[in-house]
Amino acid sequence: MTKNKWKKLILEQMSALGVQKDAYDSAVDTLAGILEQRDKTFREFQASGGKSVIEYTNKGGSTNMTKNPLLVLWDDLNKSALAYWRELGMTPSSYKKMTGDAPRLEKPGGLAAALASIESG
Repeated sequence: MTKNKWKKLILEQMSALGVQKDAYDSAVDTLAGILEQRDKTFREFQASGGKSVIEYTNKGGSTNMTKNPLLVLWDDLNKSALAYWRELGMTPSSYKKMTGDAPRLEKPGGLAAALASIESG
């Protein structure tokens, strides 16, 4: 997904949680960039064969098995994104720390509401 699409989605999610503030715009922009790069890195990882471990030949000519650098980078980008999600109050625990409340849940409808009424009855 592109950076702009990620930014739109992040802002929509923050708005739905009630934690969206203009002061967070630079953090949202950075997170969107991280997620765009993460997506590109994952596509590159898949295109290269998707191997978790690859052969690496060092300067001395020895060939060893090593973690795929694309997978390592993808994991690092995920960790960076998670740090931003936490700072923005977009994980359940960080939301609770910011607001003192659990994330608002939509009321179940249809089958979920019927099953809930049976269980509580």
